[in-house]
Amino acid sequence: MKRKSLTVVSLMVLCGGLSLPLSGCETNEALGRSQFLLVDNADLEPTALQGWAEMLRTAKISRDVTMNNRVRAVGSKIVTAAGFNASQWEYVVFEDEQPNAFVIPGNKVGVNTGMFKVVKNDDQLAAVLGHETAHVLGKHAAERASQQSAAQLGLQVAVGATSGRVQQAVSNYGGLGAQLGLLLPYSRKHELEADRIGVDIMVRAGYKASESIALWRNMQAQGGAGNPEFLSTHPSDNTRISQLEAYIWQKGYK
Repeated sequence: MKRKSLTVVSLMVLCGGLSLPLSGCETNEALGRSQFLLVDNADLEPTALQGWAEMLRTAKISRDVTMNNRVRAVGSKIVTAAGFNASQWEYVVFEDEQPNAFVIPGNKVGVNTGMFKVVKNDDQLAAVLGHETAHVLGKHAAERASQQSAAQLGLQVAVGATSGRVQQAVSNYGGLGAQLGLLLPYSRKHELEADRIGVDIMVRAGYKASESIALWRNMQAQGGAGNPEFLSTHPSDNTRISQLEAYIWQKGYK
C-alpha cells in the first residue's frame, strides 16, 4: 500500500499543535512556538544578498553622515543585546521619502530617510531596528520562504522528508529569495511577534519601551492613502498599538 504523505498544511498544523518529531518542524525559543521550516536563514542568504547587491547598485544611498552614524550606533547596540555579533551586520540608509525599514537574510538592514519623519529620538529608532532584528531571531524569513515555496510548488512533505527535498526547496525558491525582504510581506503573526520581541531587545539595549508606542502613534499619524509600508503589512495601527501597550504593561517595562 502506498504510504500516505502529509500535505504542507497538515504538517504546519502538526508543527503548531503537537510535539512530534517531524522533519520540517523546529521549536524557536525566541518565539515560544514551533515553526514549519524547510530552509533556514542561512540557506536564503546567497540569493537574498544578490538582491541586496542589486539594490546597492541601483538605489540612491544617503550620504548624510549623521543619519548613517546614528543608525549604525543604535543598530549595534540592538543586535548586541539580541546576542549577535554587531560587526557582522550592515546598515544602509536609502534616499526614499517613504517611512520604511527592512531586514534580509545575511544581516543586511535598510532604513529609508523618510523614517526620520516619524522617528523623533534614538529610543524610537531602537524600536524600528529592534523590530527588524526580531524578524531574524524569529526566523520569519525562513518560515515565510518555506511556506511560500511549499504553496507555490505544491511540495508534499512526508514524515520522512529528506535533505534532498530541502535542497530542492532552496533551489526553487531562489528566484524570489533574491528579493526577500523587499517584495514579500510578513504575516500579521510575524509582525506582532516582531513587535513584542523587538521591545524585549530594545529594553535589554537600554532603551525605553514606551517609546515604541510613541513610534507607532507617529506612524499612525501618517494615515490615509499614504499609509507607510512599514505598517502596511498587516495588523491595523490600533491593534498594533493596543497589543504593544498590553505587552509593555505585562512585562513591567517603562
